[in-house]
Amino acid sequence: MEKELRLMKGNEAVAEAAIRAGADGYFGYPITPQSEILEYLMEANPSQTTGMVVLQAESEVAAINMVYGGAACGKKVMTSSSSPGISLKQEGISYIAGAELPCLIVNVVRGGPGLGTIQPAQSDYFQSVKGGGHGDYHMIVLAPASVQEMADFVDLSFELAFKYRNPVMMLSDGAIGQMMEKVYLSPQKERVKVFPEWATTGKPPTRARNIITSLDLDSDGMEQHNRDLQAKYQVIREKEVRLEEFQTSDAEYLLVAYGTSARVCQKAVQLLRAQGIKAGLLRPITLFPFPTKRISELASKVKGILSVEMSAGQMVEDVLLAVNGKVPVKHFGRLGGIVTTPEEVVDNLKSEIIKG
Repeated sequence: MEKELRLMKGNEAVAEAAIRAGADGYFGYPITPQSEILEYLMEANPSQTTGMVVLQAESEVAAINMVYGGAACGKKVMTSSSSPGISLKQEGISYIAGAELPCLIVNVVRGGPGLGTIQPAQSDYFQSVKGGGHGDYHMIVLAPASVQEMADFVDLSFELAFKYRNPVMMLSDGAIGQMMEKVYLSPQKERVKVFPEWATTGKPPTRARNIITSLDLDSDGMEQHNRDLQAKYQVIREKEVRLEEFQTSDAEYLLVAYGTSARVCQKAVQLLRAQGIKAGLLRPITLFPFPTKRISELASKVKGILSVEMSAGQMVEDVLLAVNGKVPVKHFGRLGGIVTTPEEVVDNLKSEIIKG
């Protein structure tokens, strides 16, 4: 079947893509600027057409623990929220990672800290990539830069989540969640009726009980579990890096940006090239695993790198680690929900990296 073309908000695209991906359940709570995900699912009422359960929980804490329960049954389950709501989910996310369960978590980021503003930001990078909850864990983190990717990454997220038995976060922002673009939607998938062997589906006589927990009171056992998790994360680092490059083949200066900032930087590269400055853009699509190797390779070819973020500077730390002192690395960002302009990026690269 051909894909269906629609004009949709990013949040609506996530919701429709979840239905079409054969998701079994969504558990969430409204918060601006992502409430359209829950609203769309409630209006679409997919339980009548695909059997998908959609439930507004009494809180973000309740929602993430419902995801935990659904994931433990081997179901395709997801939740969504925006920055303060994701903060409330952190304990549950850590439990899910510790129990090695697959799920999708969508964060449509708004400015902080605290309640902050409802405008778009990228200041949840540390929380998402470094593990905002307790313990040594990682989520796989995908950063969409368009409404199309908001839709496409739903199916990809479930694929990666079940492949590695690991939570996946789609780290979007209020701009992409609210903007409208054309989007090609995949045909409806049939719901998978075969349960993973590790799921809690009732014990048949052919196997031992499946006990899913993140608790181990034996220190040696807990250490070994942590080592197993770290080994899994290393495999993810080696096999699942995704990125996009724009005019990097002859670039003398490199911009690194994701999401909305990458859209801005693509225009900035065009403006710089029009001024005779050979600039290029690397857009990380996976924030974990981070494209460390490719940034290191490009650092051997360029004169300087600018990390552009809608934050005070978070991803820049990973860029610095990747570059390892080869060339100057600077950060440029706007805060509190302000989206930078291509002209500001151009001026900052010239003043901070090129310096006349």
